[in-house]
Amino acid sequence: MKLEPGDTAPDITLPAADGTTVSLDAYRGKRVIIYFYPAAMTPGCTKQACDFRDSLDSLTSAGFVVLGVSKDTPAKLAKFVEHDTLTFPLLSDPGLEVHKAYGAHGEKTMYGKTTIGVIRSTFVIDADGKIEKALYNVKATGHVARLRRELGLD
Repeated sequence: MKLEPGDTAPDITLPAADGTTVSLDAYRGKRVIIYFYPAAMTPGCTKQACDFRDSLDSLTSAGFVVLGVSKDTPAKLAKFVEHDTLTFPLLSDPGLEVHKAYGAHGEKTMYGKTTIGVIRSTFVIDADGKIEKALYNVKATGHVARLRRELGLD
C-alpha cells in the first residue's frame, strides 16, 4: 500500500541511534521529512544522509524536522552517526513494521530483477500529520537537492 498526499501519516515510535525513543506525535505542529533508506554506511545511503546533514540548517530554518529510518540496529546507526557526523535522528525499524506502514518495503526492481526489500522513499508530513508528499523509488544522489527545489527552498 502506497501513501498519497492527504493521507494521515502512520504513527512512528522507534528507538533512535542515541538510545532515546522518537515518536512522530512529538513533532505535531511541525513539518517533518521522514526518509527510508536500505542500509547504514553503504555508499548511496551515506551520500543521502550527508546531503540531508548538509541541508539541515536551511531545512530547520524553514520549519522542517528530518528523521531517517532504516532496519539497522540502534548500535549500527550510532556508528553511522559518529562516522559521518550526522546531526538528525536516525531511527531503527528492524521488524520493518513502520517501513510497511509507509509502503517503503515491498517489491522492487533492481538491475532487471524483481526482489523484496526496502524501497528508498521520502515523505513530507504537514503540521497536522497529513502526508504532503510521498516520493517512492527515489535516487540517493541528487534527491535532497530535488526535494529542496520541490519545497521551494532553492
